[in-house]
Amino acid sequence: MMAVVSWKETSLLTGLVVCCYWNSLLCGFVFDDVSAILDNKDLRPSTPIRNLFLNDFWGTPMSEERSHKSYRPLTVLTFRFNYLLSELRPASYHMLNVVLHAAVCVLFLRLCRLLLDHTTSLVAALLFAVHPVHTEAVTGVVGRAELLSSIFLLAAFLAYTESKGAEHSVAWSPMVLTVFLVAIATLCKEQGITVIGICCVYEVFVAQGFTLPMLAETVVQVLRGKGGFSHTLLQTLLKLVVLIISTLLLVVVRVQVIQSQLPVFTRFDNPAAVSTTPTRQLTFNYLLPVNGWLLLNPSELCCDWTMGTIPLVETLLDLRNLATLAFYTLLSLLAYHSLRHTHSSAKIVVMALSLMVLPFVPASNLFFPVGFVVAERVLYVPSMGFCVLVAHGFKSLSLRWGLKRISWIFMGVLLMMHAVKTFNRTWDWESEYTLFTSALKVNRNNAKLWNNVGHALENQNNYERALRYFLQATRVQPDDIGAHMNVGRTYKNLNRSKEAEEAYLVAKSLMPQIIPGKKYATRVAPNHLNVYINLANLIRANDSRLEEADQLYRQAISMRPDFKQAYISRGELLLKMNKPSEARDTYLRALELDRTNADLWYNLAIVNIEMKEPSEALRNFNRALDLNPRHKLALFNSALLMQESGEARLRPEANRRFLTYIKEEPDDANGYFNLGMLAMDANENEEAERWMRQAIRLQPGFRSALFNLALLFSQWGRELDALPVLDELLQHHPGHIKGLILKGDILMNHHKDTRGARACFERILRTDPANVQAKHNLCVVHFEERDLPGAERCLEETLALAPNEEYVRRHLAIVRGKMAAANAAGQPLGPADGTVLANERQSQGKGRGEEEEEEDDEERPAKAGTGEGAGREKNLRKSSPADGSHSPAQVQDARLDASQAEKRTKNKSTKEIKDIEKKREAALKRLEEIERILSSD
Repeated sequence: MMAVVSWKETSLLTGLVVCCYWNSLLCGFVFDDVSAILDNKDLRPSTPIRNLFLNDFWGTPMSEERSHKSYRPLTVLTFRFNYLLSELRPASYHMLNVVLHAAVCVLFLRLCRLLLDHTTSLVAALLFAVHPVHTEAVTGVVGRAELLSSIFLLAAFLAYTESKGAEHSVAWSPMVLTVFLVAIATLCKEQGITVIGICCVYEVFVAQGFTLPMLAETVVQVLRGKGGFSHTLLQTLLKLVVLIISTLLLVVVRVQVIQSQLPVFTRFDNPAAVSTTPTRQLTFNYLLPVNGWLLLNPSELCCDWTMGTIPLVETLLDLRNLATLAFYTLLSLLAYHSLRHTHSSAKIVVMALSLMVLPFVPASNLFFPVGFVVAERVLYVPSMGFCVLVAHGFKSLSLRWGLKRISWIFMGVLLMMHAVKTFNRTWDWESEYTLFTSALKVNRNNAKLWNNVGHALENQNNYERALRYFLQATRVQPDDIGAHMNVGRTYKNLNRSKEAEEAYLVAKSLMPQIIPGKKYATRVAPNHLNVYINLANLIRANDSRLEEADQLYRQAISMRPDFKQAYISRGELLLKMNKPSEARDTYLRALELDRTNADLWYNLAIVNIEMKEPSEALRNFNRALDLNPRHKLALFNSALLMQESGEARLRPEANRRFLTYIKEEPDDANGYFNLGMLAMDANENEEAERWMRQAIRLQPGFRSALFNLALLFSQWGRELDALPVLDELLQHHPGHIKGLILKGDILMNHHKDTRGARACFERILRTDPANVQAKHNLCVVHFEERDLPGAERCLEETLALAPNEEYVRRHLAIVRGKMAAANAAGQPLGPADGTVLANERQSQGKGRGEEEEEEDDEERPAKAGTGEGAGREKNLRKSSPADGSHSPAQVQDARLDASQAEKRTKNKSTKEIKDIEKKREAALKRLEEIERILSSD
């Protein structure tokens, strides 16, 4: 019967785990978590579940060469579960890891009960629960692969121990369950398959009680034909055959999944893997005692052991070979003595060694290279065998005369020290900065650590300090391409373009040269190809070097034809070079490689806008949103396109997309501003006011929002409320012509303040003497103040500025007629105090969508822009809705169109044209009214 664990022991283990790891709930996503969680689209509900079984652990299609070939779909499925619960809030991810570690501890205790006595097994489980080497597996979210795989590995082994039926027969239900659990463990992490080897060791040396001499003798007798197979032996062989066939089937499936390709690793990931004989063999064998020492003395732990952390063992004379020799000697002695005896202690050691060695084999580098030198998380399962050995040694020591108390004190101190170390080590995962700075305390010869501290500081916009770390990385590892790229990017962020270009050129010079007939992609890390992208992005800021930048993009594409980022960046450049057709072809080529990339569909939509194809643009925006419903820029720009179309049927969907956008970007004032514009379109004044005020609150001095809010009040009959808004607008933008004209209009028509109105119009003319609108309105001020000579001179000057404006000519004739009549009647022609004619101000304006002038500081959505670096930044187009063209002085109908549709396409909808005509008619009626007033006595 399977050993039972009491609820008290379960509570003890769980409580101890919580005490050691509760602070992990306060940690964020760091190091590999960024790629596996934050950047992994397979976590998103919009991604089909089947993608989890087509992509690797990091969300990269298994068919791509850059894939790490780590196939762990069930682990990613649990990440997806966390995402459904809390999206990208890390606490739930860490909490589930802690729960899983507690579950592993309980299952491990059940395994120990099969080998050890009650007390010793509990000591082994307690030691496993608090061992500091587990911190990376438990606190690092990506360590969940180890936790899940361990749960099913232990469950498979425990199920196998129940496969012995009555009279040495085979209980097939536990056997089938074992094979099923092994498959599940392997889908959580590749090492899960090694439990079959552990089951074989258990069956032969524990369940059947064979020793190595007995096994050898049995084999010899069978080969000589002196003895047959007993029923028990046949049953054992049958079980072993089932296990071996299951293993082979799982291996075949695994090879098919990775398409018979090993992952591509560089000398920076694992320097020994690309070294020659005997350096490679000596170094890989030396790594075994290094891992053993981490289990024995976990005082100096490091999150990254790649690059120069462990110098290569290049000769037999290297003293470190003594450590390798001592390790193999100890391991061989333990194996030899345990396999030659049948007593219980020998069986315990055999199982402990199998737990230590077999799960570690896939990560040992001895049979195939892996992407790391040492990784603490892969010691999670091997540490089980280590804990069994330590606990068994503790029991043996405690049975010695006089040493029982000392051994208990020693074990208590060890457990306490490990628990404290684990608790403190967990804090290192609080942020990337704390994690990598703690690693630098242990190892200062790893350029990757210097780079990662620099990245952490870079994310805090502390570029000066980041630069120091990146430069140190280049000194530690002068041939590190990524370090030089980081230096270049940081110089660029510091606006030191010359130094940035020099750093990129150094990185480019370190790239391997193309060898005819050999794939370039297999000899260089894919992220290193970004040096061409980053250098091109830098130099294309100089319009005279656009062709040079294009050459770099094309070079990157020639090196790796499936390099999507190069296509994206080149498409953006072609747009800048005013080659939209070529840009479209470039994006279409990229979409042939990956039709599931929402950013590509988004950028293609931007090309459609440039090519004045709004319908096609909207279709491509929608394709981007089908793939990623939360694609922020696609949400924003598609809603903007719908708003600009002027079609009322599209208005609700545009409103919904803007609302979704502000959920994603709650601090972006542009989203609220455009919601206000939509509300103004629908004559929902209160709603429009609310959105505009929210935009202004988020972005004080938001020119478009302030002007349109004032205009809204003016149209709404709340002219007095418009004045403080206009004052705020003019405080931030003193030369805002439309704001000054609107303020002058309100002052004259509603405050009867001709002096204030005059000040507004004269202020415009001081900065723009040729502004016909302000000049004509100043003429009306002269007329209202009964200053007919001033009005005449003003209209003459206005006519000189706009000789083709018939209305100015008519108004001048009217003023001259009144002057003649006044002269004939002997009346004064100067201004009369306190006499102001109401409603005599001329307001010439154009309907929404017509351009009369543009503000100098007008913002537009920028062209598609691409970030730099190791896959760390996306290819999203930065877009900022801002002030658009608007009529200079509308009293009732003028509106600011911030979306700039007329700049991207001049096509107007039928409804828009009708609206413009209506507004023109209203303006003409206004002119006629003014002329009637001016003509009257």
